[in-house]
Amino acid sequence: MTDSALISELRTGDAQAFKTLIEKYKDVVMNTCYGFLRNKDDADDMAQEVFVEVYLSLHTFREEAQLSTWLYRIAVNKCLNQIKKSKRRRWIQSLQAAFVAQEGPHEIVDESLPNPQANLEQQERARILQQAIDTLAENQRIAFTLSKYEELSHQKIAEVMGTTIPAVESLLNRAKKNLQKELYDYYKNA
Repeated sequence: MTDSALISELRTGDAQAFKTLIEKYKDVVMNTCYGFLRNKDDADDMAQEVFVEVYLSLHTFREEAQLSTWLYRIAVNKCLNQIKKSKRRRWIQSLQAAFVAQEGPHEIVDESLPNPQANLEQQERARILQQAIDTLAENQRIAFTLSKYEELSHQKIAEVMGTTIPAVESLLNRAKKNLQKELYDYYKNA
């Protein structure tokens, strides 16, 4: 079924068309959400929110862009909003922890894994990389995430971000340089 036909059926309220939409795009939306949120459960919840948003705002889709581009835009925007909320919440929690208790945060280790030490090292590397990605300017972070985690083409990223291919290439180059500098500084000082 083409996206145009799918949209037509969705607009009539066809429940089977909505199931088809979810089946067709669930992996794309889930991967995009995971690329930003870096937590499977959070990404799963956000993917559900994306499809609810699609259902509620289908009447606003003008079909000037591809359906997949529209889904990416919704997913990116929802994830960025969630990250902003989460940062505010973590900041408030850290303030509360500073005033309530003097002990530092504790990391929970998944003991079901065969090698906890290797798991901790992998988690630490992922945390360091994610911290470096979080330092990027928002447009750089979006372009980098869509490129490296979603493996989208520069053309598709340009469509999702509403910009040009040269602008995407520039964002990706700056993101790579900034990440290299951030990671170099981290490991140099470690």
